[in-house]
Amino acid sequence: MKVYFVATPIGNLGDISSRALETLRSADGIFCEDTRHTLKLLNYFDIHKPLFACHKFNEKAAAEKLIEFVSEGKTAAVVTDAGTPVISDPGNVLAAALREKGIDYTLIPGACAFVAALVLSGFSAERFAFLGFLRGKNSEKKEYLKPFIDLPCTLLFYSAPQDVDDDIRLLYEVFGERKGCAVREITKIHESIEYFDLSEGLSGEKRGEYVLVVEGGAKKENPLNLLSPQEHIRYYEGQGLGRKEALKAAAKDRGVSKSELYKFTLQDRDA
Repeated sequence: MKVYFVATPIGNLGDISSRALETLRSADGIFCEDTRHTLKLLNYFDIHKPLFACHKFNEKAAAEKLIEFVSEGKTAAVVTDAGTPVISDPGNVLAAALREKGIDYTLIPGACAFVAALVLSGFSAERFAFLGFLRGKNSEKKEYLKPFIDLPCTLLFYSAPQDVDDDIRLLYEVFGERKGCAVREITKIHESIEYFDLSEGLSGEKRGEYVLVVEGGAKKENPLNLLSPQEHIRYYEGQGLGRKEALKAAAKDRGVSKSELYKFTLQDRDA
C-alpha cells in the first residue's frame, strides 16, 4: 500500500508527466479537491477510477477515509484541481495523518504556479519566500505581513481576480513603494506578465488567478558598521563585554572572521 501525491497541470494539459499518468492509471482510487474538475482531466486521458472528495471543508474526514482505504492494501493518488497538492491546496492534513500512522507516501512532482511565476517575472530567484493567499481581515493580513517587511528576498503571493486590487493596495500600505509583477493564466493561451509599482497597482479588468511577485526589502546597514573597527570593538566593551566577546560581536556585525579584526585590538593595546 502507498499514497502518491500527484501534481497536475495548472493550465496546459500537455504539462502532465508520463509518470503522473502512470500513477493515476495504476491507483485503486483518487482523492481529489473537486471530483467534477478531476473527472474532466481523467476523461481527457481515458482514465477511469473511483473518486473521493478531499477539500478544505472535509480534509480531516478525508484523511480518515484515506487511511482506511490504504489499510485495506489499496494504492491511492491525491490530486488537487491544479498544480502540486499541499501548496495552498488541500493535502497538508492528509500528509500529516499519513506520517503519524507510519504510512508511506511520496510526491510525483510537476507544475507549481508560484515557481513558474518566479521564473517568468525575471525577479531575483537567489532567495525567495512564498506567502500564499492573504486571508482574513485587513488587520490580520497586516500582522501576517509585518515579519516580512525587511526580508531581503523576492516575495510571492497568490491572489484571486476579485482580490488582486485590494491585495496590492495592502502590500503598498505595509511595504511601501516596491516593484511588482503580476503573472496570470500561466501555461495558457492568454498567459501574461505585467510589471507595476505597488503605489500604482494594476490597470484593466482582472481575470484569472494571479501570482503577485514583489521585490524584497532593501538590506539595512548596521549603523555600527560605519564606525572604525577599533571604535566598533570599543563600543561593545563599553556595553560590558570583555575584549574577546567584543571582538566576536563586532566580527559578526561586519560579516568577517574574528582574525580579520584581531589586529585592531593589538593596535589599541600598543597605543
